[in-house]
Amino acid sequence: MSSRSPKRPSRKGQPEQLEVQQVVRAAQSLGLPAWVWAVVALLVALAVAAFLFASSKQNKPLAGPNATATAAQRPTGNDSGTLAGGQIVVGFTQPTYPEKPANHIHTLDTKLTDFINTAQQSVDIAIYQLDLPDVTQALLDAKGRGCTVRAVTDIDILKDPKENPSFKQLQQVGVTVVGGNPNAIMHDKFVVVDGQAVWTGSWNFTSNDTFRYNNNGLILKSPALAANYTVTFEKMWRDNKFGAQRKPGGTTPQLVIGGVPVASYFAPEDDVAEKIVAKLEGAQTSIEFMAFSFTDDNIGATLLAKAKAGVAVRGVFETTGSDTRFSEYGKLMKAGLDVRQDGNPYLMHHKVFIIDGKTAIIGSFNFSENAEKSNDENLLIMDDPAIAAQFSSEFGRVYEQARNRATKGVAPTEGSGAEQP
Repeated sequence: MSSRSPKRPSRKGQPEQLEVQQVVRAAQSLGLPAWVWAVVALLVALAVAAFLFASSKQNKPLAGPNATATAAQRPTGNDSGTLAGGQIVVGFTQPTYPEKPANHIHTLDTKLTDFINTAQQSVDIAIYQLDLPDVTQALLDAKGRGCTVRAVTDIDILKDPKENPSFKQLQQVGVTVVGGNPNAIMHDKFVVVDGQAVWTGSWNFTSNDTFRYNNNGLILKSPALAANYTVTFEKMWRDNKFGAQRKPGGTTPQLVIGGVPVASYFAPEDDVAEKIVAKLEGAQTSIEFMAFSFTDDNIGATLLAKAKAGVAVRGVFETTGSDTRFSEYGKLMKAGLDVRQDGNPYLMHHKVFIIDGKTAIIGSFNFSENAEKSNDENLLIMDDPAIAAQFSSEFGRVYEQARNRATKGVAPTEGSGAEQP
């Protein structure tokens, strides 16, 4: 939770009116004829009006014709950064404790709503869970203005009447929603708009994920990256291929977005855990991580080896499940690494590595065998210090909360917005 400065008292009168009055008084003090100061005042007023118009155009929020409120009108946190020449936007949730509607800080939900509202042709959404009214309405509005809207979700979510009211709304207006992966979970969280930009991250589009859990979300404006996600989406939506049924091919793993090298991978077809291990093995000075579920022995062994080689390793585990024999938490802690159980009384839902302060690994991919071999997942590796700094700052907040943790309560069940690793 971030504190926000109180609003300053508003000045009486509009800025352009104040400027004109000042010029008039100055002209009168010099004894100039009335017509002179009148012309000067008019010119100043026109210049100020032009400046204000240009400023309003420059700061206009990214929103479509059906947005219900502008970004300036919505309560948002100061937790995001626009990077890579404006082509990558990073944001985080700001959960409050105890969670109360009056204390909700809107971050990723408003960003995604505005993102969907920019669609003019198409919206493809692959999401494990969806219950946010604003996001659902943005999808309905996109369909209403003639966009092609398609959706993929987990088959168990789609079949559960308590879980899928938003998907039912979409189906009622003619959106085809495909459910898949009956033996594991369709765990992706991404949106492709107009084949030009992608939303992804750790965040499910639910109230709990937004206001209770620590999460991240990104917008990447890149037709090449959008093509990767569209290819994978088509394999699920059109071909009904999920999990291990889906074969690699059709994507371009190595991209450059706004000057930033970005690697794009999908699980299980792209051997994602191997890509993470390879990147971790190159660490020279530091590794930071936040893990909702971390049971992958190879990734754990890599962290132990890097720590032994002198790399500073720090990490925060979601408490739920971290004390089991499957979790890497006990092994790393016993080896003396600076690892902690998180302090969020609900869930710490990130799946993030930050390497040497210049590489960020993010996505839906938990560091687990299920994510590697069974689930539908996506992952990005971004080599950019500014992006890494955003995630390192979030790590600092989560780490400090873990240091000062109280006993965590019982985590919500699957039906109330939590997910399985």
